[in-house]
Amino acid sequence: MQRRMFLGRQHILAGTFEIAEAGEDSYFFKLTAPDGTVVAVSPLFNTIKAAAAGINAVRENAATGLVVDKSRPRKTPAGGREPARRPGSARTGPRRTSR
Repeated sequence: MQRRMFLGRQHILAGTFEIAEAGEDSYFFKLTAPDGTVVAVSPLFNTIKAAAAGINAVRENAATGLVVDKSRPRKTPAGGREPARRPGSARTGPRRTSR
C-alpha cells in the first residue's frame, strides 16, 4: 500500500497513474487503486507527452464530472416501488427453482 507523509501524518493515496509501453510507438496509462485494483485503462497514445496530457485531462474532469446512468431502466411493480433486495445481491431477473 502506498503512503505519503503530509505534515507529520500518513495519508493513503487515492490511486496511481502508471504510463506503460504498448509496442514500440504506443503508450497507455492505467489508474490503479491503492489495493492494486486496475480502475481504468486509457486508449493508446503516440507519445509519452500525449499520455501525460490524457492523465491531466482525467484528473481535471473526474473531480467535476457528472455521473450519467445509461443502463437500461428496470420496470417497477404496479405499486410503484421496487422490491427490496439484499445488499450485494446482483439478481435482477425472476428466480428459478430446480426440479
